[in-house]
Amino acid sequence: MKRITLATVLMALITMTACHEAQPVKEETKKFVLSDSMAKMITLDTVENSFIANETSLSGEVSFNENNVIKVFPRGGGQVVESKVTLGDKVTEGQVLAIIRSADIAGNYADLKSANADVAIAKRQFDNENSLYKGGIASERELNEAKQNLEKANAAKNKIESTLSINGGQNTTSSGTYVLTSPINGYIVEKKVNTGNFIRSDMGDYLFTISNLKDVWINANVFEDDISKVKEGYDVDVYTLSYPGKSFKGKIDKLSEVLDPTNKTMKVRVRLDNPEGLLKPSMFAKVVVTNEEELKSLCVPTKALINQDGKSYVVVYKSNDNMKIAEVGVTRTVDDKTFISGGVTQGDKLIVTNQLLIFQQLLDTP
Repeated sequence: MKRITLATVLMALITMTACHEAQPVKEETKKFVLSDSMAKMITLDTVENSFIANETSLSGEVSFNENNVIKVFPRGGGQVVESKVTLGDKVTEGQVLAIIRSADIAGNYADLKSANADVAIAKRQFDNENSLYKGGIASERELNEAKQNLEKANAAKNKIESTLSINGGQNTTSSGTYVLTSPINGYIVEKKVNTGNFIRSDMGDYLFTISNLKDVWINANVFEDDISKVKEGYDVDVYTLSYPGKSFKGKIDKLSEVLDPTNKTMKVRVRLDNPEGLLKPSMFAKVVVTNEEELKSLCVPTKALINQDGKSYVVVYKSNDNMKIAEVGVTRTVDDKTFISGGVTQGDKLIVTNQLLIFQQLLDTP
């Protein structure tokens, strides 16, 4: 009886030991934790709920500001003896633009010579009548007539001198030539005359247009399907072929109320400051118009996105030992902002610097 009991106990002990040894050993789960040195290498940004921005790209051309130019007109008909500037030249105030020989100016000088002679005769007559009046020989009426004749002669002379002054004054000669000079510092943006050209006195058109180009206009075309996206006051970025990667900030200054019947486009005008003179008239320009719609959407910094296998991800940060990968749907990207759907909520913190390294570590950590 004792032998059976002992055998039974031994069998039970063997069975328990075997069962204990058969149990699998539970491994400790590893978790990625951001080290102090790595934490100094990242920067964070916040998921925002912003108005959805929209961009419209237009083609345009740089033009001078027509409200900030000086137009130089001829002072009389004649022939251009010499044109001293060409289109695009930089000029300074007082610089000679053209020399013109004019029969009108020559006629003015001839009239002035005759007027001076008339004044001299009238002056002698007045002096003579004045002496006779003081001697009691001439009457007061005769003295007054001589005085009036002198005043008329002086008035005629002053009128001719004023005409010559308006037409250039010291920049004219008795031979009939006069000089056109620049009234301001700037650039020749329009030129309508060359050496040898004849100018009619009744032409009434300007010869040169001068602008300082401190500010310029961008005239752009808007197609019919984009008209609703463009309004006065909208912000724009202007890009040119001459300065790749450089944008010029401005606003839409004016909208045309009619469409061009030829190409069915509406004209818009953008005013840009041009203190360095980088923008030149007739340059081709790309105008990117930005406006905000009334709808809102989640918005993240574009640099926070990680693109892999055709999908977009961000790394959400809560603490150095609590980070996760979130897949997001991209709806629109405007400059440094990307509008998204799903994956994150407003106020979430995202890693925006070295996030690809953190992204890989999180993938490799089970």
